[in-house]
This record gives sequence, C-alpha cells and structure tokens, in this order.
Amino acid sequence: MAARILIVEDDDSINNLITVALSKQGYNCTQAYSGTEGLLNFKNGEFDLVCLDLMMPGMDGASLTKAIRESSNVPIIVVSAKSSVDSKVDLLKMGADDFVGKPFELKELIARVEVQLRRSNNDATTAADDSSKGIIEFKDLVLNLDTYDVTVKGEEVGLTRQEYKILELFLKNPNKVFSKQEIYEYAWNDIYIGEDKTINVHISNMRTKLKKISDEDYIDTIWGIGFRLAKA
Repeated sequence: MAARILIVEDDDSINNLITVALSKQGYNCTQAYSGTEGLLNFKNGEFDLVCLDLMMPGMDGASLTKAIRESSNVPIIVVSAKSSVDSKVDLLKMGADDFVGKPFELKELIARVEVQLRRSNNDATTAADDSSKGIIEFKDLVLNLDTYDVTVKGEEVGLTRQEYKILELFLKNPNKVFSKQEIYEYAWNDIYIGEDKTINVHISNMRTKLKKISDEDYIDTIWGIGFRLAKA
C-alpha cells in the first residue's frame, strides 16, 4: 500500500508543487491549506507522514505539531522559510522529525520523506518483533528471548553468546537450511570470510552440551549446504 502523506501548506503553488512531486513517487497525498484544516484531516484519516508549513494563519505549524504529538508518533517534516538554528531546535524539541528550509529542492524533500518513512517502517518492524518476544519451545528445549536462557527438560544449558544466537536463528526459522555464511553473519554480526571450522566447532559444542541432558536431536547437518533445526 502506498504511504499516505498529509501536506499542510497555505501557499497554493507550493502545496501543489509538493503534492505533484510526491504523487509521482507513488505516494497517496492529501492536501490541506491551513493548520485547522490539517488537524481536521489528520483526526479523520490515517497518515504515514505529515509535511507541514510553519507560518500559517490561525493554527500555525508549531501548534499543529503539538496537537499531532498528543496522539501520534507519525513522522513530521516541517518546511519553512523560518530556518534559524533556534527555530529548528525548538521544532525538534516540540516533536518534529525533520526540517527543510525554503526555498528547497524537491529532490531533497523527497529524499527526506523517504528517510522518515523508512525509519518509521523499521521502528514498526522492531515493535512487532518486540511484541512477539517470549518463549520458543522445541521438543523439550525452551529458549527465552527475554532473558537469553536456554533450558532442556528444565535444566539450564550454558551456551556462549554465539551458540545462543545460532540456536535462536534455527528456532525462529524451523524449516530453513542455513549456510555457514548465513550462520556466521547472524551470530557474529560480521562479514563471513570462510570460517568453516568456527561454525563446525560451535555446532559441535552445542550438540555436546545438549546431549548431556537429552538424547533428542536438535540440529540437523545438511551435507554440502549447511545446518537447520532438526525435524520434530
């Protein structure tokens, strides 16, 4: 679904200019020509970003920003000729996410819109991941994503950080076969440079630790490809 952008600007020509430019990028734009109209639109619709002017008759951009922040964390980009450092700082403190000074290049505004939408999408993904945190169970193994504990038959297994990350990767993707490169880059958060022995040693250590408590198999070796979570 195309991102929905609310444009609040009392100058018709600038409002239309921004609307046309963002619409050409595939965004769904709604126009408002005063702070009051902008707030009404915001309350009655759902938007992914707000682009607003600062100096407008009636409710100005600063007041509109405050009003939006009372109920939403939607990204706000202020576009204004009032571009002093103090003004920018005050707006950021007030809740704006970015500031573009007039006159402006459309390419810069589009780039800033893309950055804010990407950041907002990443935050939403992170929030979804956070909400799903908890317990992952497989056979008699339990991995706690909050405390980073692993237990088998109720007995805690002392895994290293990398061993934990490898097991976490497998448990979160139970049907996927991971290459050594994928495992290394996830567990070590580093570029893989052919560390075959490192992966083999850690997998072997994990299996040894788990076998001390249970006879179950937790990790399958897929020869010539990599490793995956064992079949239940």
